[in-house]
Amino acid sequence: MEPVVPGSIPARAGSSGHPRAWGRRGITPVVKVSGRGSGRVSVAGLLAMRPGSRTHLCHRLRRHTGRKGERRSLSERDYIDLIDGMHQLVKAPLVLVWDRLNTHVSHAMRDLINARDWLTVCTLPAYAPELNAVEYLWAHVKHSLANLASVALDRLETFVRNRLKQLQYRPDILNGFIAATGLSLDLPPPSP
Repeated sequence: MEPVVPGSIPARAGSSGHPRAWGRRGITPVVKVSGRGSGRVSVAGLLAMRPGSRTHLCHRLRRHTGRKGERRSLSERDYIDLIDGMHQLVKAPLVLVWDRLNTHVSHAMRDLINARDWLTVCTLPAYAPELNAVEYLWAHVKHSLANLASVALDRLETFVRNRLKQLQYRPDILNGFIAATGLSLDLPPPSP
C-alpha cells in the first residue's frame, strides 16, 4: 500500500476542451501543483469473499498533516480496527492474506492478532504483489487519480473516499481483482 500525495502531473495536450501545454521538443511539459507540503493520505483496504455471497470492500483512510511528532503511516491499531470492522461486516471467521509490510508483521500486530481467535493470518511471499488482490484495487484507484490536480488535502481525501465507496457497490470489479491473483479458494472437504 502506498500513500497518495499531491505533486506534479504531466500536462495533457489535447483537443475538445483539454488544456494545451507547450514546451521544447523532447521535453514533457509539467504543470506544478502547489501542495505546499500539506501532508498525505494513507489508505488500507481489505477484500472479503465468501462462497455464495457478494465480495465486500472495507477500507480506512488516515490524513497526515505533517505536524511534528505525527505518525506518517497507518498504525497497528488502524489495521486491527479495519480487520475488526470486516469481521463485524461478514459475521464470520476471517482468513487474512497479507503482504510483509513492517506494520503487518510487527510484534504489536502479532499480539493483537493472537487476541482474536476468529482470525487466521497467511503471509504472502516477499516481493509478490501479483498475489495480493488489494494491489490491483490500488492500481485501479490510482489510475482514476492520474490526472487529478488536487491542491487541498481534504479534496484529495474526499476523492479517494468516494472512489472506494463506488467500488463497494461493484462486486464484479472486486471479484476481478481477486481473480487476477490466480489464487483459488479451496474449501475443506465436507465432514461425514
